[in-house]
Amino acid sequence: MSSINTKTYEPTASQKVAFLGLGVMGYPMAGHLVSNGHQVTVYNRNATKSEAFCAEFKPAKRGLTPKEAVAEADIVYCCVGNDDDLRSVVLGDQGALAGMKAGAVFVDHTTASANVARELFAVTKAKGLHFIDAPVSGGQAGAQNGMLTVMCGGDQAAFDAAKPAAMAFAKAFTRMGEAGAGQLTKMVNQIAIAGLVQGLSEAIAFGSKAGLDVNLVLDVIGKGAAQSWQMDNRGKTMVADKFDFGFAVDWMRKDLGLVLDEAKRNGARLPVTALVDQFYADVQQLGGQRWDTSSLIKRLK
Repeated sequence: MSSINTKTYEPTASQKVAFLGLGVMGYPMAGHLVSNGHQVTVYNRNATKSEAFCAEFKPAKRGLTPKEAVAEADIVYCCVGNDDDLRSVVLGDQGALAGMKAGAVFVDHTTASANVARELFAVTKAKGLHFIDAPVSGGQAGAQNGMLTVMCGGDQAAFDAAKPAAMAFAKAFTRMGEAGAGQLTKMVNQIAIAGLVQGLSEAIAFGSKAGLDVNLVLDVIGKGAAQSWQMDNRGKTMVADKFDFGFAVDWMRKDLGLVLDEAKRNGARLPVTALVDQFYADVQQLGGQRWDTSSLIKRLK
C-alpha cells in the first residue's frame, strides 16, 4: 500500500531533485515528488529504506551516499533527525555539498537549530550554492496527504526556485525572512502547541472528574472560542486513552530543547513551555517516548 495519499495539485515542469532522509516524514514527501512527475534520486542512511522506496515509487533512483544522490539535482530536499544528522549528510567528503552542482539549492526540512541553519547557509554560499531552512508542520498525516505547512528562511531567489516542486507535498510554503527564520518560526509553532495540549489535557481531565460526557463537551465547546486543531484531532483520542500514532513525545522534547536553548540566547521568558517540557519528561518516564504528544493527559489520570 502506498504511504501517500493523492491530492489536488497543479503540477510544475519536471525537475531533477534529490531527497535525503526517508523517515516517517521524508518517505511520503519524496513520494509526492515522484508522483507529480519529478525526477527523484533518494538517499537514506539505512539502504533498505531507499531500496523499498525505489520499488514503490518508480522510476526513482537511489544514491549510495549523499554526494552521489545529489549529483544531478537542481534542488536537494532533506529531512533528517537533528543538527548532527544534518551536518552528517551535508558536510564531509561524501556529503551533499561535495556533490551538488553550481547554483543548486539545498532545502532542509529538518527541525533543527537556527544556529545550524545560519552555519550551513554560510558554508553553502561560500561554495556558490544555496541553503533554505524549511522546517514543516503537519505531522505524518500532513506528509502523507501532501498538506504540510513549510516555514522558510534564506534568500528570495533560492526560495523561489525551491517552492514549485515542494508544493507537491505542501499546502503552504512561505518565506519568513533570512537564514534561520524558518527554524525560529517552527519554534514559535512548538511553543503554541505545547501550551495548547497541556490546556486541553487539563480541560479533559477536569471534565471527566466532574462526571460530564467529555466527548459531548468537546463537540459543544469545539464550536466556540476553545476550538483548536488539537481539540478537533486529538480531543476524543485523549478521552479514549489512545496515543499510538502521531508526533512522538521524544521528538517534541527535542524540539522544545531547541526552543529553550534559543530562549536563553534571546532572553525570551517561557515559563509555561519550560514546565510543559518537564511534563513531557514525566510522560517519557511512564514509557511514553513514542506516544503522541497528546499523551500529556496520562500524567493527570
